[in-house]
Amino acid sequence: MIEILLKTLPFFGIIGAGYWAGRTGFFSAEATAYLTKFVFYFALSAMLFRFAATLSLSEVLDWSVIWAYLLGSFVVYALATLAGGVRKRGIAETAVEAQCAVIGNVGFIGIPMLVLLMGERAIGPVMMVLAVDLIVFGSLIVILITGAQDGRMQFAVLKTVGLGLMKNPMILSIVLGFGWAATGWLMPRPVDEFMSLLGGAATPGALFAIGASLAAKNAERIYVAGWLSFCKLFLHPLAVAGFALFVCEIDAYSAAVMIAAASLPVAGNIYMLAQHYGVAPARVSASILISTALSVFTVSTVIAWVSTFYT
Repeated sequence: MIEILLKTLPFFGIIGAGYWAGRTGFFSAEATAYLTKFVFYFALSAMLFRFAATLSLSEVLDWSVIWAYLLGSFVVYALATLAGGVRKRGIAETAVEAQCAVIGNVGFIGIPMLVLLMGERAIGPVMMVLAVDLIVFGSLIVILITGAQDGRMQFAVLKTVGLGLMKNPMILSIVLGFGWAATGWLMPRPVDEFMSLLGGAATPGALFAIGASLAAKNAERIYVAGWLSFCKLFLHPLAVAGFALFVCEIDAYSAAVMIAAASLPVAGNIYMLAQHYGVAPARVSASILISTALSVFTVSTVIAWVSTFYT
């Protein structure tokens, strides 16, 4: 446990440095926004493309992994939705809270951290988790919020969701990478080195950007944010572990990576959606702040536990 904690501390140390830079004003909100944009559209995209280009879709696409993660996530999603209903929240607010309960920061924290800590074999399962988050749950929250605000479901909503997925650089990078791998062509050395150099900026850039963005977050609605953080950091990995180990019975290594990915703190892109639609942004902000602070210890604990599956 201590060994894993020491390995994860540098990652959270960079987040802490970013938080300090944002809190002291050394990094302005505008600077944080541009750094995030650089990581999202360039560095992380290059990393994902290079990862996907070294694999074939048949090597990565494992439906048992997808179903285990999806079913485990839906259990926690349903629980958070039920809790929102008991508190008489509307459909839109409940959808945002349920999203916080199951969507972790896989892109900015999970891919860099888990690949380095658990080996390059983690690339496939982590990308499957990311794809499910973006395609299934990313679409679901937009459909529920827009449907609730408009009062009825319109075809235009599905068009908006589809265009949003097509424009998402992470999805595009993965698809293009698999497309390149399918050709069987070797990547030209200058292109490979370019992608490697640019992708290398993803890990420190993403972690620093997360920290800087947390400096602008506040901790309102503590009891709700605490409940959502509990769902994300504890219930989500436990539910995924249950389906991965006892229902779908996937291989130990894939299960370990998937459970570790499920233990990640609440994703920052949920705040952008909440702010865009004007639905509980303060609640999401507090959930991100609390879950990220606690994840220093919880993620290390989960990784230490799942590492026993395949060692």
